[in-house]
Amino acid sequence: MKNPLLIICSLMLLFSCGNQKDSADKVFINGIIYTVEDEQPTAEAVAIKDGMILAVGTQAEIEAYIGKDTETIDLQGMTMTPGLIESHAHLMGIGYNKLDIDLMYVKSYDELVEKVAEAVAKAEPGEWITGRGWHQDKWIEMPDKTVSGFQTHDQLSAITPDNPVYLAHASGHASFVNQKAMELAGITTLGSEKPIREVEGGEVILDEVGNPTGVLVETASGLVSKLIPKETPERAEKALELALEELAAKGITSFHDAGGNQDLIDLLEKFQHEGRLTTRMYVMLSSRIPELLEAWYVKGPKIDPDHMVTVRSIKLNMDGALGPWGAWLLEDYSDKPGSRGHETMPIERVSTVAEKGLQLGFQVNSHAIGDRTNREVLDRYEAAFAKYPEVTDHRFRVEHAQHLHPDDISRFGELGVIAAIQAIHLSSDRPWAIGRLGAKRIKDGAYVWQKLLGSGAVISNGTDAPVEPVDALPSFYASVSRKTLKMTPEGGYEPDQKLTRDQALKSYTLAGAYAEFEEDFKGSIKVGKSADFTVFDQNIMEIPENEILNTKVMMTVVGGKIVFKAE
Repeated sequence: MKNPLLIICSLMLLFSCGNQKDSADKVFINGIIYTVEDEQPTAEAVAIKDGMILAVGTQAEIEAYIGKDTETIDLQGMTMTPGLIESHAHLMGIGYNKLDIDLMYVKSYDELVEKVAEAVAKAEPGEWITGRGWHQDKWIEMPDKTVSGFQTHDQLSAITPDNPVYLAHASGHASFVNQKAMELAGITTLGSEKPIREVEGGEVILDEVGNPTGVLVETASGLVSKLIPKETPERAEKALELALEELAAKGITSFHDAGGNQDLIDLLEKFQHEGRLTTRMYVMLSSRIPELLEAWYVKGPKIDPDHMVTVRSIKLNMDGALGPWGAWLLEDYSDKPGSRGHETMPIERVSTVAEKGLQLGFQVNSHAIGDRTNREVLDRYEAAFAKYPEVTDHRFRVEHAQHLHPDDISRFGELGVIAAIQAIHLSSDRPWAIGRLGAKRIKDGAYVWQKLLGSGAVISNGTDAPVEPVDALPSFYASVSRKTLKMTPEGGYEPDQKLTRDQALKSYTLAGAYAEFEEDFKGSIKVGKSADFTVFDQNIMEIPENEILNTKVMMTVVGGKIVFKAE
């Protein structure tokens, strides 16, 4: 006969092991939880263990996972969603915006000059003054003198005789510089020796007599930006710290950096190793650095087993922005006859990089705003897919997909190309974009989200920060209302293209995860996935749409770790 004491001890050990296995590290209870999973769309509570989701269900079901060491977090009726995924923005730009002059909210040229004057008062003679965020179409008043829809440098130069100034446009596709900066770059007035006037892929805006206005479009900005002293490692670290703090406070648990370099990758890996990286990073390699691409072609994609720093995509910058008339169109701009914008890289580069990507396992993501650029990119994607038919899960993307010819909309779904949109651009740009494109082109092919979904395409969402603030709630609001942030017009612009709230939430979660090949790891609240959550003080899925903008992020959780908690 077996020893009864041995049997009892064995049963106790088995019971103990079972309890230990089933006990959660943390449970979140008493919440309104949207899972983005069709089988179980809502829940009340979640249990997590080792950074992964252990169980999802009712409060009673989750309480069964509470052990003696379990941390219980009462959501007090707040709303939890999967962690928000920013699928197109610029990480260091967010951080440097906090270190430089932030011009995102200036309402006039006079206010821009005032901000620069404040910076000059604190600067040494000869020190560069830099900033970003101005957008002439968002000013409530323009200066008396304008050229091609832009301000001129005279007023800026008058207050900055001893300091070169470089102010990037909100879109990142133009800049505004002063006389001192232009002199250093060789952009000089009429009669000067060897004045620079033309730049391939860009434009030096000239006044009526041929003198530079201080506005540089696309590659012309590089004439000045290349002269700005390189950032120090210390300043780069500070910028990254500030950017990560901002992401956590805004509920962003994953971030797609739209055009990084090796310095960024090295810094992210440093933060990761030091335990300071609080947001998951998906880096697109910048095609503006050919040697960077060549180096990564040799070593191949980096798919991080810890899902913190992954490098497996390439960003192509193929045209400009609509604001500076740089988006490449099939027909003339309505408010600038004779101009159709331009490509910013030779269009053949799409073919070269797409074929390399398919051969080596890199996703290719092309910036395309104008209808001409979108068509040219889709044509080259399609040819590359035909050349390498064995690659069936490429998930190539078009970044922005902002203005499409009606004939090209269905091609997104047919080709399996992801449309990486930024819904907030509708709120900011639509009031003046109609002047650029005209009513028919706007209605037929601009910001056509439901038409894209109807084609079978996947839509991911974002902000393009620092073009816009890295805040998903205004972009979510724009997705479902198609209104400006002043809540106009009644009913929204082209309301048939509104996203439903379910579609908008998916675009910011599961679709964003799909756009980086991570949908099996994150993007929804499901057993076995990472415990990445965003908690709001209001139910964004049910409150009146105009209350969405008053909603606050209360908690951000990445891999089970609380990286932000509101006061």
